[in-house]
Amino acid sequence: MKRFYLLSIWLLFVTLPTWAQQLAKIETNLGDITIAFYQDDAPATVAHFKSLITENWYNNKTFYRVVKGHVIQAGSGDDDDVTSINRRVKAEFNKNPHILGSVGLARSEDPNSGSTEFYICDATRSHLDGKYTVFAQVVNGLDVVKKISNVQVKEVWLGDNKQVAFHQPSSPVVIHKITLIDM
Repeated sequence: MKRFYLLSIWLLFVTLPTWAQQLAKIETNLGDITIAFYQDDAPATVAHFKSLITENWYNNKTFYRVVKGHVIQAGSGDDDDVTSINRRVKAEFNKNPHILGSVGLARSEDPNSGSTEFYICDATRSHLDGKYTVFAQVVNGLDVVKKISNVQVKEVWLGDNKQVAFHQPSSPVVIHKITLIDM
């Protein structure tokens, strides 16, 4: 088992794209997900996300929205959260597609409203391309993304007219912490 682990780590570093200067490890109660940043394509978004990580902002937050075949979403989940309101990032739409494992900055209707919420694609979602900032890619832990996307959910309807369905996990999917890993 140790040999397999060491071989996996070696393969990860050998096959990482050149854009991956730093990784982040998302530790959840269902397993770990490692992402590599698109530093050159979304520099402000990456810097913002890293600052939230170093502030331990994501510790004990949850993947509060899970839509199988679409995305798993984490962060505040509260539109009135002061941190979210005061720390918005200008959109950095780029060429990176929304494929399985893409990590993007969630936002409201305002393209420049991204703040603390992020999502990971559970499948290719090309209709999101050019409309949301993709700032990272899962390089390890796609099995955990799939595990999260398959949790049992309950529909919670939001909005003034209850027209927005948020599929919340029946049992919390907790982010214990996110740590940065230097290359």
